[in-house]
Amino acid sequence: MAIANGGQIDHTTAKNRVVYSSFNLWSGFLFGIGLVAFIDEAVFHQLLHWHHFYDKSTTDIGLVSDGLFHAFSWFATVASLFMYANLRRRKGLWPKRWLGGAFLGAGAFQLYDGLIHHKLMKLHQIRYDVDILIYDLIWNITAVILIAIGVFLLLRTRKTSKKIKAER
Repeated sequence: MAIANGGQIDHTTAKNRVVYSSFNLWSGFLFGIGLVAFIDEAVFHQLLHWHHFYDKSTTDIGLVSDGLFHAFSWFATVASLFMYANLRRRKGLWPKRWLGGAFLGAGAFQLYDGLIHHKLMKLHQIRYDVDILIYDLIWNITAVILIAIGVFLLLRTRKTSKKIKAER
């Protein structure tokens, strides 16, 4: 038995977690991107009607851009879940590392959206005809918090990975 994160796991699982460490990270990262993109699309685009993905043209073009954005979010989510199933099949799933990747992906996507889409490219804003500062602060601060949680979890698994390698 190997010890990981205070709990005991068998050597095969411990070895496979180390072998598939980056695969866990990327699967979670992709899931985080897909999840936040889905939430953004469903809540802000469809339910609240605050904006479309591309607001620099007609409403029809905005709706088409939302459809493409929605397809992207589902492609990322489904691809990540295939990777997740593959990790489970190989007994290499490392839930903490996968979750760290998911937080990192969610935060990275949200920060990218807030800085690049909203401010640099000006594809859309969170809202229009209101003081946007508070919305931008909430959006981007939440992104940084998600990234910090992801990095924390990934660093914790990195320490565990070193312990497992040392035990072998």
